[in-house]
Amino acid sequence: MTDGDPSPPQPGAPFIRVKPAVQARQLIETLADLIHRGGQLQQLPQALRASARQQTDMLANEQLLNLLRKRPVADLRDLMSRGARLGSLEAGGYRAVADVLQAHPAQLERVPSVGSHTVQEVVSAAGKLADQLRKESRVRLDPGDKPVGHTQLLATLAAARHADSAASALRSPIAQLQQQTTPLVAQAERITSGWRMTFAGRQKKEAARAALAQLQAIMADPAVVALQHTVYSAEQSTESRNYQPEQLWRDYEVDAAAFNALLSTVGGAGQVDDREAAAGFIGPELRQKISAEPLDTSLLNTTLREYQAFGAKYAVHQQRSILGDEMGLGETVEALAVFAHMAAKGQHRFMVICPASVQINWMKEIERHTDLASHLVHGRDRELNGGEWLRRGGVAVTTFGTVSTLDFLDGADIAMLVVDEAHYVKNPDAKRSQAIAKVLKRAQRALFLTGTPMENRVEEFRNLVGYLQPRVASRVSTADAVVGAKAFRRAVSPVYLRRNQEDVLTELPDKIEVEDWVQLTHQDEAAYRAAVQERNLMHMRRAAFESSDSAKLERIREIVEEAVADGRKVIVFSYFLEVLRTINRALGELAMGPLIGSVPAPVRQQMVEDLTRREGGAVLLAQIEAGGVGLNVQAASVVVITEPQWKPSIEEQAIARAYRMGQIHTVQVHRVLAKGSVDERIREIQENKRLLFDEFARKSDAKESDARSTDTGLHRPAVLDDDSVPKGHRVVLAEQHRLGLL
Repeated sequence: MTDGDPSPPQPGAPFIRVKPAVQARQLIETLADLIHRGGQLQQLPQALRASARQQTDMLANEQLLNLLRKRPVADLRDLMSRGARLGSLEAGGYRAVADVLQAHPAQLERVPSVGSHTVQEVVSAAGKLADQLRKESRVRLDPGDKPVGHTQLLATLAAARHADSAASALRSPIAQLQQQTTPLVAQAERITSGWRMTFAGRQKKEAARAALAQLQAIMADPAVVALQHTVYSAEQSTESRNYQPEQLWRDYEVDAAAFNALLSTVGGAGQVDDREAAAGFIGPELRQKISAEPLDTSLLNTTLREYQAFGAKYAVHQQRSILGDEMGLGETVEALAVFAHMAAKGQHRFMVICPASVQINWMKEIERHTDLASHLVHGRDRELNGGEWLRRGGVAVTTFGTVSTLDFLDGADIAMLVVDEAHYVKNPDAKRSQAIAKVLKRAQRALFLTGTPMENRVEEFRNLVGYLQPRVASRVSTADAVVGAKAFRRAVSPVYLRRNQEDVLTELPDKIEVEDWVQLTHQDEAAYRAAVQERNLMHMRRAAFESSDSAKLERIREIVEEAVADGRKVIVFSYFLEVLRTINRALGELAMGPLIGSVPAPVRQQMVEDLTRREGGAVLLAQIEAGGVGLNVQAASVVVITEPQWKPSIEEQAIARAYRMGQIHTVQVHRVLAKGSVDERIREIQENKRLLFDEFARKSDAKESDARSTDTGLHRPAVLDDDSVPKGHRVVLAEQHRLGLL
């Protein structure tokens, strides 16, 4: 409600008996007021967004000025010619870039030894730096300090949220009311003028009275009375001045994602262009072609974010390319979206080549996100499963070490080949690189996945491109990388698409949770089997870390290496001190801690502060029940849980150390789990499943040929379903039963 508007009449109030002209005038005015206010509310969301954009621009300019105050004038040297008298400007009191921009050129020219040419150069350079910082910076609501400007913006966003809801609720009923009453008002208006009624014919008088009666009935209708209440209460909730700061920030903490999503629609100087970010900042012409590429998701069982859909379209359109998204953005899903699209178009055979540590994860992701058949082409059954893949089609998953041994590939046509962790083949002289190159020749399309930034490793990048598009590889130069990350990505956009989390996830950070399933090595299996035979549950839970060839340890190394390459900090949780010591030895100087139960609270906090202050990537090791409560570790944005816990709440508490208000990065949660181990049993308990259900009921040829093969009741020990037996004892018995040790 704007200042000066008349107070609204009480909805549903009875009309006082007055002259017909006055009665008609009051009714028509009330109706017109209701429709007008309803119309204003429908226009309010756009007006509030415009207001929020103005506020965002003001905050962005203030933020930019603060940044420029921190940048010394010396930072302009690379943008100017040699011999510029920057030292003289500093001596004259112009020490920061902001000082230069806020000064008049005539003031700068009064500085001794500074001429007009230098002034022109330094002002131009300062403007260029300001433009660059303005494009790269964005406004993020700060729930820590709660600046006044942020609180005002938050109030506008809260009002816009209510306005969106009100506009949606009012659009149809206001339109219907207006359509219903407009012709009646035209007739009833005659009654508002005694002169017009006096000289009107009997038929027109009767029509006017009938119209007025209908309008009275409409306004007395309970639905219209409720509509009046909705309009007037909505006006209160969409007035930003009515919000209290304390409540605003509490609401933000409860539903920050919604506020930040709304902020992303506002635009302005403080917001990133989502469309450009989703496209990895490639050129507009190529971006337009890729955006127009249709993507069939009928065989995909997940919803794609905008940037993920673009990544899949990019791979389809470019045919042979590299997807270098930062870890945690969902490269796997993007690759599967390409498989699903091509399968829907009639293609049949797809292949994934990946490290052995992630092959189980690929199998699970295929089953979870697509309707495609998956085939594990590894181990003793690789030829058998490979033959099945040739006959039935689907996705074959194999490893770098196995692919060179697959004779059946010599005659196979592959619609799409995906190479995960493609930087493993950066050396073209290595045997595994040559094996990959051989398979590439049989693939119609190919997609390399690697989260390792390529801007700093141009020669390695050129080698990877050489497998896919040799012509582009010949044009890649070190100079492209020197210009900067975004410029480099534009230069190599025909073959390389990379999106960083801060580019595409500009709202309050998401929590991306991944189950990293690994296959136990032979040494792992031997250690695990011995632990099961001992009936030692604790030994079973940590046995995967005992061998020198630990699959879990290798996967943790990969997660840490990629995180550190991106400058991220990691917190690794385990229940077992022995496991943390093993990881500590493997990671060396990167690791800090371990933070265990006997460490005093002040020392624990000091560990967290040391992690925060350390430049670049680092790892904090912590026992989950010691470090999982009472600490704020916002510096870490990657959480690794080395084994599942009995209570999911323990894991959630640990994750909450990093995933909490104040976190500026998307939090990646990696649960490292071993296939064919106690990890599966504990996950079944977490998910309230019957122990060993999947083990006995999974799809197989034997099951389909003989229904008795799925009658698990004939084979399951009754104790596995007896809730009176301690769960730990049941888990040990289940594993002994599975391994034939009972």
